[in-house]
Amino acid sequence: MDLTQKQQQLFEYLQRQLEDEGRAPSLRQAAEDLGVSHNAVAQLITQLERKGVIEREGRYSRSIRILPPQESREAVLRSRELRVVGRITAGLPMYAQQEWDGSVVVDAALFPGNNLFCLRIQGSSMKEAGILDGDFVVCEPRQYAENGEIVAVLIQGEEATVKRFFLGEGYIELRPENKKFSATRYPFSDILVQGKVMGVIRSYGT
Repeated sequence: MDLTQKQQQLFEYLQRQLEDEGRAPSLRQAAEDLGVSHNAVAQLITQLERKGVIEREGRYSRSIRILPPQESREAVLRSRELRVVGRITAGLPMYAQQEWDGSVVVDAALFPGNNLFCLRIQGSSMKEAGILDGDFVVCEPRQYAENGEIVAVLIQGEEATVKRFFLGEGYIELRPENKKFSATRYPFSDILVQGKVMGVIRSYGT
């Protein structure tokens, strides 16, 4: 699988460290050597693991190995790449962005649907549903929603948000999953459902 420039740089760095030192560097050491934040290193390592070119024994383990080409190909066959559509808020609504904002590699067995897309969450209003600031949500394109579903919606054609959907008499209610935030009601004409949230991909850095 093709790697981005930053992913390739880290991959080659890890190869050198494993050959020279016999073990992977700490996040702090890698960050210092590459001139980036340790959160950026953590995220890149996760991306390399999802692309099937490295393997870790555990999420936070320094035990990393470079996968042989055959194992890498098998891992790639189990994966798929989803486009990230700008950012979307899980706090106060923000202006909806139309441009692509990179991509995320996911397990095809966990997310088998067609035309799936990802949104990056900004805010904490859905944290009690396990959707945290900086996470990616995987969405199935939809223009309708059932009561209680977590969906991505456009508000008045401009602002985008992720909330739990409820249909009332003459209005749509969008409920957060955080006691610090209040539910908001809108007329039907103000809300356009964009997709149903199918899953969450945790982000460990920016």
